[in-house]
Amino acid sequence: MTGYGRFEGLINGRQTVFEIKAVNHRFFELQCRLPRGCGFLEETVKELVSRYASRGKIDVYVSVEADDNLEAEVKINHSLASGYLRALRELCAEYELRDDISVSLLSRYTDIFTVTKAPENEETLKEIVLEAGEKAIAEFMAMREREGEKLAEDVLEHGRRIISLVDEIDERSPVTLEEYRNKLYDRLKEVLGDTGIDPQRILTEAAIFADKTAVSEETVRLRSHFSQLEEMLKKSEPVGRKLDFIVQEMNREANTTGSKVCDARLAHKVVEIKSEIEKIREQIQNIE
Repeated sequence: MTGYGRFEGLINGRQTVFEIKAVNHRFFELQCRLPRGCGFLEETVKELVSRYASRGKIDVYVSVEADDNLEAEVKINHSLASGYLRALRELCAEYELRDDISVSLLSRYTDIFTVTKAPENEETLKEIVLEAGEKAIAEFMAMREREGEKLAEDVLEHGRRIISLVDEIDERSPVTLEEYRNKLYDRLKEVLGDTGIDPQRILTEAAIFADKTAVSEETVRLRSHFSQLEEMLKKSEPVGRKLDFIVQEMNREANTTGSKVCDARLAHKVVEIKSEIEKIREQIQNIE
């Protein structure tokens, strides 16, 4: 979601600046600074930016040079001008000063004048801002795409690590069953001796243990979630919220796996998986 873009140049003969920057944010939040009298453009800018970004805290700054060709009307506040003139003459008389009051002297009192410019053509301003905005956003999007490629590769690297750990769990699980069967046999042999061991009982206990500790369903779903993760990261549309959901599901499967395994080495693998999932979760908060 992070990015920066700027355009500065002439559009329709008017110096124009359009600057956009964004940082990570859960929702779409836009702050827009526009030239005085151009508040009507805020919705236009929002619609433009929202076509390219759906998440992030985004700041936009727009500046458009005033149109010098617009006619201006200057009005004089005669009441205020008369007041200044009387005050100045009173100073001359009171302190016996030379009366050199002139128009240039009175003009220094700027509050005597009110300047009213003809209103800007709103459609022309809109066209200028949209053109500048498209150019700035092109740079903004290019930066976001470069950052997105790096984030996607990092997420996939953590995902590949998860699948490697899942493979190790699948490989280790049958071994734990065999180890449990051997331990059970040794324990019964120790208590009952060779003659009292019922092979069927060992098979039954082993079957119960296998059923309680089987994690094949969870590991299959973890692989499936990773495949979905890979596919979503190839899309050009916003996928951040979908990725968040997938990571929640991956974490759910990891927790279920952790509750089933009864082997220290497998438990350690599950902890590593959850650590990798958390790293993915942190990264996808930055993905739109």
